[in-house]
Amino acid sequence: MSLKRHIPNAVTLLNLFSGCIALIFAVYGNFVAASVFVFLGIFFDFFDGLLARKLNVQSPLGIQLDSLADLVTSGVVPGVIMFKLISLTVDAPNYSTYSDSWNSIFHWQGFKLSVLPLIGLLIPLASAYRLAKFNLDEDQQSYFKGLPVPANTLLILSLPLILEYQNNDIMNSIIINKWFLIGLTLLSCYLLNSNIKLFALKFRNWSFKSNATRYIFLILSLVALIVFNFAAIPLVIALYIILSLFDRKNIY
Repeated sequence: MSLKRHIPNAVTLLNLFSGCIALIFAVYGNFVAASVFVFLGIFFDFFDGLLARKLNVQSPLGIQLDSLADLVTSGVVPGVIMFKLISLTVDAPNYSTYSDSWNSIFHWQGFKLSVLPLIGLLIPLASAYRLAKFNLDEDQQSYFKGLPVPANTLLILSLPLILEYQNNDIMNSIIINKWFLIGLTLLSCYLLNSNIKLFALKFRNWSFKSNATRYIFLILSLVALIVFNFAAIPLVIALYIILSLFDRKNIY
């Protein structure tokens, strides 16, 4: 029993470990590698709670640890990625290579800071606030109030992946636009902490009538991902919100 209760927490720590690796890649501008480890962290985040329920070892410690891991993987990492993307649009300095002197990290001489990209760091702040509210809200068992942090992370991560793999001039011009990025940052912060009630992908049974919204969402999301690849992710997030707004009776 003593060993069994630590299994979900170990998986949660793998989420945090994946997030730390993703953060390193994000800082150095390797967004693809960062995305891979964020996806891995979200995978671990899904299974730690599932394991805790299956093993019947849920605990207050596990809940707090899960939120701390999510803050790094699904809060800090997308914030840094947004910071770097906005930096590209305003020709900000490369902070990781701004000096060739090893001791330059101990003083501010010659260090240039571009203020506008700091707006991207609102994402970790909004994510932390959302996670803290979630831990205190006992109503969010069968639905979410506000956009879940992992979903917001997928939205932000889709931007560099679209740039890397879609190679579409129209989409590239939209993404590499500081006003679009700033607007998306503010929108994501609002959605994270809004009172919009969104359905959770938890199936109490497999009946289509009871889970019509969930089945429709999964089918349309799969089709969109096949057709539009990474560009489908923002569409899937929008679809998730729209279906929730139009089918409020089945949220609870």
